[in-house]
Amino acid sequence: MKKKKKLIIICIGIFILIFIVIFYLSLPKQIIEQETKLAPRDFRMEFRVAGGVTARNMIPIKSPVPCRIEEILVNEGDIVKRGQIIFWVSSSERAAMIDAARAVGESEFKRWQKIYKPMPIVAPMNGFIIRREKEPGQTITQTEAVLRMADDLIVSINIDETDFRYINIGNKVNMFLDAYPNQCFEGIIEHISYDSANINNVIVYEVKIRPLKKPEMFRSGMTATTIIIADSKEGALSISNAFINENSGKKTIMVKTGNSRKRKFKIREIKTGISDGKYTEILSGLNPGETVVLLKQNKKRKKIIMTKK
Repeated sequence: MKKKKKLIIICIGIFILIFIVIFYLSLPKQIIEQETKLAPRDFRMEFRVAGGVTARNMIPIKSPVPCRIEEILVNEGDIVKRGQIIFWVSSSERAAMIDAARAVGESEFKRWQKIYKPMPIVAPMNGFIIRREKEPGQTITQTEAVLRMADDLIVSINIDETDFRYINIGNKVNMFLDAYPNQCFEGIIEHISYDSANINNVIVYEVKIRPLKKPEMFRSGMTATTIIIADSKEGALSISNAFINENSGKKTIMVKTGNSRKRKFKIREIKTGISDGKYTEILSGLNPGETVVLLKQNKKRKKIIMTKK
């Protein structure tokens, strides 16, 4: 009887042990799919914006009175200085008188030319002639421009308000012109508009870029593509974005702790810095040398459990 009792107890013990082993083996296990550590990387955040070449300031040059253009002394592209005479005009009265004197004879024409001088029109600023719109002999009103002057050619772009934080006066910009697709030109941001514009329901701000070196054929209206360096950092300690989880505005990682015999995994909140879309700088929450992991469940074991059910 005692032997029978003992045998029953042993059998029950073996059965319990087998059950515990099977239960443990059937549990989903934490398997490391990937692991990484902090590593230094150089970051360079940049974005491209299309724009165009335009005059920084363009002024139409007009006559103050209705007149006839007698002579234009400049052509498109000519450099002029402030106060320089750029064309001559005759008022309507002078034009009528000179024409009448010419009909009388050459001597009368020359006499009235000396008595009644044409009116000079001078350049209002230093710059160059960007457009010649009229020719000598044409009669114009005071609302019509004879010439257009510009002080300099720049590149103008529109920046979305979401990228506005990356733009600062003095930032260097790389530019490519459609006319010179294989050449890179450096520029510098010289002005950021204080007033916005609504383009296709998007709020944008005009940014003016002064080229540091211009190609020989640099003309208003050319299409330009600008590459703006938003941020850069050398040797930033970072990890792949695949290891970073984000929930409710908080960013976390899974850190492996313990030893090889008894591994533990701990979720930590981190603070991040610069990112290029693939890797992100870690500012706090992870120390050099610590291992970050991605875990996955043992699908095979999970399938067995479901089958048993």
